[in-house]
Amino acid sequence: MAVSFSQSPRDEALSIGRWYWDVRTDRITADASFATMYGVPADVAAQGAPIATFFGGIHRDDLSRVQAAIARTLAVGDPFEEEYRVVDVDGQVRWLVAQGRVEYDGTGAPHAFPGISYDIDARKRHELRLAATVEINDRLRAGGDAGDLALAAAEILGRVLDVSRAGYGTVDPRDETITTERAYCAQGIAPLPSLLHFRDYGSYIEDLKAGVTVAIPDVRHDPRTRDTADGLRELSAMSFINMPVTERGGFVALLYLNNAVPRAWSEEEIAFVRDVAERVRDAVERRRAEHELAALNARLEEEVDARTAELMRAEEQLRQAHKMEAVGQLTGGLAHDFNNLLTGISGALEMMQLRVGQGRVNELDRYVAAAQGATRRAAALTHRLLAFSRRQTLDPRPTDVNRLVAGMEELIGRTVGPSITLEVVGAAGLWPALVDPNQLENALLNLCINARDAMPDGGRITIETANKWIDERTGRERDLTPGQYLSLCVTDTGAGMTPEVQARAFDPFFTTKPLGEGTGLGLSMIYGFARQSGGQVRIYTELGEGTTLCIYLPRFYGGEVEDGATVLQELAAAQPDGQRTVLVVDDEPTIRMLVAEVLAEQGYTVLEAGDGASALRLLASGITPDLLVTDVGLPGQMNGRQLADAAVAQMPALRVLFITGYAENAVIGNGQLAPHMALVTKPFAMDTLAAKVSLLLAD
Repeated sequence: MAVSFSQSPRDEALSIGRWYWDVRTDRITADASFATMYGVPADVAAQGAPIATFFGGIHRDDLSRVQAAIARTLAVGDPFEEEYRVVDVDGQVRWLVAQGRVEYDGTGAPHAFPGISYDIDARKRHELRLAATVEINDRLRAGGDAGDLALAAAEILGRVLDVSRAGYGTVDPRDETITTERAYCAQGIAPLPSLLHFRDYGSYIEDLKAGVTVAIPDVRHDPRTRDTADGLRELSAMSFINMPVTERGGFVALLYLNNAVPRAWSEEEIAFVRDVAERVRDAVERRRAEHELAALNARLEEEVDARTAELMRAEEQLRQAHKMEAVGQLTGGLAHDFNNLLTGISGALEMMQLRVGQGRVNELDRYVAAAQGATRRAAALTHRLLAFSRRQTLDPRPTDVNRLVAGMEELIGRTVGPSITLEVVGAAGLWPALVDPNQLENALLNLCINARDAMPDGGRITIETANKWIDERTGRERDLTPGQYLSLCVTDTGAGMTPEVQARAFDPFFTTKPLGEGTGLGLSMIYGFARQSGGQVRIYTELGEGTTLCIYLPRFYGGEVEDGATVLQELAAAQPDGQRTVLVVDDEPTIRMLVAEVLAEQGYTVLEAGDGASALRLLASGITPDLLVTDVGLPGQMNGRQLADAAVAQMPALRVLFITGYAENAVIGNGQLAPHMALVTKPFAMDTLAAKVSLLLAD
């Protein structure tokens, strides 16, 4: 016998059930909750019944495992704990956990086996959905055609949600048909016909065309399927979820789940299916696009082979003219997407939340380490992509390049090794440059490593600085505005470059190193950094004689040059003023919450807003913050820079700290930020943010 599970309030009654099994007489006595869980009448459980009586409600796939665990506990005396499913008379499945222990008589023989069972359905299904998401992602990245990907996702959905059938089909919205090739089917369930007409099984096609998910717990009671319930019963689809997949507003595919018996679909299950549908759509379309692109590439190769030499030269000239700008736009968008994809780290955070809920806090460190490690790797890749796309976030400051080179001389010497002689020639009276010193250090180190690699048998590296006057003719040759520049050049005594290699040296992903030993991003990154800083990079090389690579940077005509060490000391020494007020503006609630908590911990009074309009309303109410911390990319008609300009117009003494994950130069502006303004880039460490705030409010 079995009993139906209700949603509420009987879930509370099912939460814990207690039993006492007399092993010698094989009789279990149990309370009403336990009897309900296993589908046994309460009076039978109270009077006692053999253990086999309670086995009828256990899911057939779990029964043998439970019986083996009971036998093992009786044999060795270990504590008993098992998770398994029970099935009610309507075919509904629920997860339970049972715990018990063996009691022995005076002869050492087991005589009693008391224990409890309790409902873990919500937690267990959440765990299964998390694991299924990881498995689906892995399967969608694996090989196979579009049908293979859809079937893999359907199989996982079918197993996790315990449905009769799951599949993915293409839709003809004009004929109102669905075509399916392969699907997951539970034992005893036949696949759907290859072609079905939606109208034969109800009117819910209208909802699907509108992009609305159709989730029907019982087709006999839903007005859309009541008249066609018999046909749906023949298809083993007494309850179902139909998740429409749309492209450019059109209904093109369907992810479907069928159950042979009525079933109530929870909001969590529907949300999970929707997430899987979106992942499957993206993977299927990406795989189709890859095949189409491969076919297109094959056709293009045949066409290119047939072209004349004159056409190929013209094509190469055009490609060279637009190459770097096109790559900059492409990789800039790609890097932006990668920053958004850092949210994949939420998987580790979800596991942390799960473990906290389970009380297993001793396992949190490895999830924290995994999330932090992934963040660092993703941020490093994004940084390199943004660099050669010329869309990285720079923090230009007046910089003494001679002092910067001198500070790096020891590090460079250790990096290039003892077989390389390092010589530094700093020009006397070198003009300062307005440049991001950290990025210039990275560029210099990268150039020296490239020079070392060009001299496997040893040699000499010369780092030289000089002041340069660029006239109009030279400016045209080097793509620079005429004026005063300073140059930072790295010269090696290696083999030099061929004309072909020199022509492609700044191409993204181009490298002469063996596979796996170079990404081809180094010089592209330096090129993007130099151009974004208002300068240029040029190569002077001769085969067999070595190579010189020079970075040209505009002269800075402002005041005195800051010493980086002094700035760091000021940052460390700055202390927050507990009377100061900070307004934090960010449309991402998580980031806004973290920033607000960090600043509150530092003793500041913190106000929050989710967009520019809300922030201006706060300012209009009469508050006078000392500092505005705002994201650059805000929703609505006002971005972070526009908000800052409006706020400073009201309060000229207001300090501003921008935070951004994508440097939109039209918003931040090229060159140096105004006084009392600063910028930090996402992802950032919270102590870095706190130090920036302290420095801005220190004076």
